[in-house]
Amino acid sequence: MGLRFADAVQVGLADDDVHSRVRIAEEVNGNLAYSPVSEPMNTRFCREECICEYYRVHEMPAIRDPSQELKNGSVIVVGAGPCGFSLSLVLARAGIHVTLLDKADGVGSQPRAAHIFAPGIQMLRRAGVLGDVRRAGFVPKNWSFRKADGTPIVTIEDFAPSKSPDATTVLPIDTLGKILWCHAQKNDNISVRWGCHVLDVGQDEDSAWVSVRENGGTEKIIKADFVCGCDGATSQVRKSLFGAEFRGKTWNDQMVATNVYYPFDEWGYDDLNTFIDPNDWHIVARLTKDGLWRVSYRQDGSKSLREVLDDHPARFEHLLPGHPKPDNYTILNISPYRLHQRSAEKYRVGRICLAADAAHLCNPWGGLGLTGGFADAIGLSECLIGIHMGRADHSILDKYDEVRRSIYWNFTDPVSTSNFMRVSTSDPETILEKDPVVATLARMHDDSRIRDDFDRHIYGILHDFTQYYSAGKGQASL
Repeated sequence: MGLRFADAVQVGLADDDVHSRVRIAEEVNGNLAYSPVSEPMNTRFCREECICEYYRVHEMPAIRDPSQELKNGSVIVVGAGPCGFSLSLVLARAGIHVTLLDKADGVGSQPRAAHIFAPGIQMLRRAGVLGDVRRAGFVPKNWSFRKADGTPIVTIEDFAPSKSPDATTVLPIDTLGKILWCHAQKNDNISVRWGCHVLDVGQDEDSAWVSVRENGGTEKIIKADFVCGCDGATSQVRKSLFGAEFRGKTWNDQMVATNVYYPFDEWGYDDLNTFIDPNDWHIVARLTKDGLWRVSYRQDGSKSLREVLDDHPARFEHLLPGHPKPDNYTILNISPYRLHQRSAEKYRVGRICLAADAAHLCNPWGGLGLTGGFADAIGLSECLIGIHMGRADHSILDKYDEVRRSIYWNFTDPVSTSNFMRVSTSDPETILEKDPVVATLARMHDDSRIRDDFDRHIYGILHDFTQYYSAGKGQASL
């Protein structure tokens, strides 16, 4: 497929990537060609239709050991969440045959993360679904930190930011899942198998496999070159590798996530509202253009599911503006869940890799759970595509393990922990004076440098694994 035009766009990756180089695709005599451009790594190629063209047309030295290539060009992905689905699509678009397994009967509907930040936007662009995601969702405007009574403390205007090609997009995960599922059905390189319960995983020198039980009770072995565990916090792939061990901690509080119709606009709420209070911390975020909102609030971690549900009307009456009764709002979903900070011992064991919640967990403040999962999927796809095309050997997966774990412990875990402590332990009356982050955000409107730092910060969760390809650093950027 030829190109009429291709852009390079500014997205601001981590400082240690600034010496990498990218390619700009252009049409030369009807064919795709790539030429080096003297740009920092914060310039990235963004045309959806060309995500995989690089791997098909660019001449690069191949590795010499055939045993290090994907013999059958096949990967099993366990877990059809947003990260597993998008990973499958990117691999399939590069010519890899993917079997995507999930124990559910279809796309889930429980309320989870809905804000897709820049790394997720980049992954969805590579998966070829970003256009549909943009049309189904919306780019949010302002984000306010507030006291429990709704009084604004500080407001970040256009926090997306709307003019960036990687602008944050709000889309409920169940809707995103349906879009990804629709695209997967159109790709002959993907086979999605719902109702498959993974029992165990295994491997030898030549392949990896999963033992599954289908809904009908039939047990079978499915083989491929690699297995990628994207099967969430209770990952059976991770348990098969490491048992019950999952290093980290669980917070005392639990969070109750709800999707609700209630006229928050009438009370002057912004698209994203973070309420700071030791007892009543919560978040209110617009989910859709038709008036659906996400309300997630603190609940005592010792309460049972029954107690949480029984207490819910009183919590809403206490927290929401207007102190509504149950007949004043419509709840579509409610889902309590525990908050964790955890990471697996390794993200790669031979031919089996872990990504997203199967590899690590963090509390939801700052959206680093979903964002980190997408960042894993970007990195793992780059590694597997490099192996598939003979431009990297299996040792690149050691880099994936090393780098992604380091990013979790040095970025995701401390930042998400700091975010949670800020909303759950701070005095809202003095936070502007005592919290340097909130104080800095308050000055952002008048200081472009602060704004630039704010916009760039999320890219610290990314890493360019194509720099480890055999042609040298940065020679295979998408």
